[in-house]
Amino acid sequence: MLIGKVVGSVVSTRKCENLVGNKFMIVDILEHMHSGADQLIAIDKIGAGIGEYVLVAQGSAARIGSGMPDAPIDAAIVGIIDDGSGLE
Repeated sequence: MLIGKVVGSVVSTRKCENLVGNKFMIVDILEHMHSGADQLIAIDKIGAGIGEYVLVAQGSAARIGSGMPDAPIDAAIVGIIDDGSGLE
C-alpha cells in the first residue's frame, strides 16, 4: 500500500462498461514511497477530496478492495488519512 495526496481528478466520458459511474483521482505519491511513478490515477469509491492524504492499493488488492474484481483497475483509494502530520 502507498500513501499519497489527491491533487486532481480525471474525467473520462468513454471508458470500459464496468468503470462507468466511478470517479478517478490523480494522486501524488509521497517521495519516500515511490515505486517508480510520481503520480498515478486511482479509482475512488470512498469520496476522497483534493488535498486529502489517502491510502492507495495497487494490483489485485485494488480490484478486490474496490469491490470490482473483474474491472481493469490498477490502483484504488482505499482509505482517507485523518492525520497527515509528518507525512511530507
